[in-house]
Amino acid sequence: MTATLRQLVAEFLATFALVFIGAGSVIVDAMTGGEVGLVGVALAHGVVLAVMVTITMPISGGHVNPAVTFGLWLARKIDARRAGLYVVAQLAGAVAGALLLRALFPVGAGDATSWGLPRISPYISFPQAVVIEAILTLFLVSAVFGTAVSPQAPKVGGFGIGLVLVFDILAAGPLTGAAMNPARAFGPAVGSNDWHAHAAYWAGPLLGAAVAALVWGWILATPEDRPAKP
Repeated sequence: MTATLRQLVAEFLATFALVFIGAGSVIVDAMTGGEVGLVGVALAHGVVLAVMVTITMPISGGHVNPAVTFGLWLARKIDARRAGLYVVAQLAGAVAGALLLRALFPVGAGDATSWGLPRISPYISFPQAVVIEAILTLFLVSAVFGTAVSPQAPKVGGFGIGLVLVFDILAAGPLTGAAMNPARAFGPAVGSNDWHAHAAYWAGPLLGAAVAALVWGWILATPEDRPAKP
């Protein structure tokens, strides 16, 4: 198996796991009348991401998120061709996870949650949702740069990154679903054919990733670790 194919399989598998476990926890919460709760949903997302990033990091870098890939591309940590292939693999994994949920989980709870689709609260506007998702993703991609990309990163695997999902979901999950990941929204959107406000889950995370790439790639990076000028 070529190195590129190994990387794409790793990204597919990790994103599949994130959607299957993360969206699955939302469906089970609805099925049990809220027994999982916000804390349970946050932990499900955070722990699965932490584990999948840790185990795929030596293979693909453990992106598991088109926004992360976009930020690393802007910081010139990955070339355009490989970044594009990563995003395709991530979206395919997300769709596979969502479709398997639809085949296996209770239909009533699945339909009630649009199969784990993140949703914007009626208490905020679409622009507010975009900004919230951007800020949450800024924290997430900052964790990627600070704990995985930087040569000075502490050896904590993906657990620092997973913890960001936990506190972001606890803080803003009821407002936007705290997706921070276009693939996390895309998979359930395909599974439920519900595209309401879907653009927020691309615009916000990509904006947040771009800011993180600027801060960590150009401002906080050491001079020798900054992207080379073209």
